[in-house]
Amino acid sequence: MKKVIIIGASSGIGRELAILYARQSCIVGITGRKKELLDELHSLYPDRLVTRPFDNTKDDVEYHISELIAQLGGLDLLILSAGNGELNTTLDWAPEQSTVALNVMAWTQIAGYTFRYFRQQNHGQLAAITSIASIRGEGRAPAYNASKAFQANYLEGLRKLATYKKLNIYITDIQPGFVKTQMAKGNGRFWEAPVEKAALQIYAAVESKKRKAYITKRWWLIAQLLKIAPDWIYNRL
Repeated sequence: MKKVIIIGASSGIGRELAILYARQSCIVGITGRKKELLDELHSLYPDRLVTRPFDNTKDDVEYHISELIAQLGGLDLLILSAGNGELNTTLDWAPEQSTVALNVMAWTQIAGYTFRYFRQQNHGQLAAITSIASIRGEGRAPAYNASKAFQANYLEGLRKLATYKKLNIYITDIQPGFVKTQMAKGNGRFWEAPVEKAALQIYAAVESKKRKAYITKRWWLIAQLLKIAPDWIYNRL
């Protein structure tokens, strides 16, 4: 039975992925800050979901993940879905700080711990939900886009490390465009996917052990345009 941990499963994409993996008869450890939401999800598949409520930025994440691995009896796949971001054109420090604390500091600790665990057992897969926002900076949410660029580059570094050391570890970078969740903010959102559709495509990409996947698939086109757009065009968007 495949053993999966989803960090940030109380709502949105993480919650939908937990349901998909539970339906595939996996045993799934689910984490999040809000115990009541985890308990609600657990009630859907009580024999396949194991809950572990904790705050990535305040609690000892390595302890909680290690305890969850022990409860599952091992780990084959960890999906890092937790994250936040705020529109912040005034550059107030509080939202920038909270974004960096979760999306960079806590995120890196979890990714690093997971990689070390997989290296010790010589197999495993780390998948992380980054964002199409990782490609360029954004004046309306500077910390968010910067943190996603950090994540994407860190995952590439882990992939290169695994290749260099000839480790049986797969690294999957999932880069969604707009998905209809509480995380989606701002006006002018287009090609906004229902969370169920996005989760299905993410599940397929993870199970195929893809290195990188754009969600939904047509966001590949936007990604390519963002990469080549000159500054004078991009800055007017």
